[in-house]
Amino acid sequence: MKKVLIAGASGYLGGFVVKEFKKQGYYVKALARDPKKLAHLDEHIDEMVIGEVTDPKSLEGCCDGMDVVFSSIGITRQKDNLSYMDVDYQGNKNLLEEVKQTQGSKFIYVSVFNAEKMTDLKCIQAKQKFEHALRDSGLDYSIIYPNGFFSDMLDYLKMAQSGRGFVFGSGENKINPIHGEDLAEVCVSSVTSADKKIHVGGPETLSHNEVLTIAFEAVEKKMKVTRIPIWVRNLMLSLIRMFTSVKTYGPLEFFMTVLVMDMVAPNYGSRKIKEFFVENAQKS
Repeated sequence: MKKVLIAGASGYLGGFVVKEFKKQGYYVKALARDPKKLAHLDEHIDEMVIGEVTDPKSLEGCCDGMDVVFSSIGITRQKDNLSYMDVDYQGNKNLLEEVKQTQGSKFIYVSVFNAEKMTDLKCIQAKQKFEHALRDSGLDYSIIYPNGFFSDMLDYLKMAQSGRGFVFGSGENKINPIHGEDLAEVCVSSVTSADKKIHVGGPETLSHNEVLTIAFEAVEKKMKVTRIPIWVRNLMLSLIRMFTSVKTYGPLEFFMTVLVMDMVAPNYGSRKIKEFFVENAQKS
């Protein structure tokens, strides 16, 4: 039986990855700071190791005997005083150093689609710095580049539930976000793939206007939209960068950037955003 260590199991994607590796017959070892956050995955996890990627000593030996090490570690919404360089770069680098002590482990890392077009963003700089370290490590690896999770689209559902949606500019930039369950299949299949870079999106390519329309339909409300001019968006970015710390503006600058560019990656999967919105609207 092949063994995998999963870092980031408590995140949106990580939970699906745990289930998919187990489904495909792997011995699943999960790395976690707080085991309670993985209680809902108990039946899919064979072994738990408590550690923090920002603390190298806590990682010692965690990769021993692993055939695969998977990481979706990264800051999405800041909740502490750690920076992108602390987590997205150094945290993953600490894990990489542990993997280098093993024999034959493949490292699978989840990055961001179109990263090369967003190199001025703090989160992208950290991710790309780690990618360079991974490429130079001499290990077998694959880097997955998803263009957006369904969970990211929940902001549209929240806007619809509030009765008003917001888009930047025309709202006609396109995206094909992917469900975590579909993306997990891609992540697990990359174990046997020779591809070093895997770009992936979901089965539907939609404009942001269309995503918002689907969200309003899911909550059965009349659609009301406010369009924010691009110059206002640019001014907002300048101001938050000037008057707030990266802890505040980092996540905002990322989302405000991807909303005004096309994020269309190769199609994969079958799960559609309408079903996801309806399911989550019923939970609210």
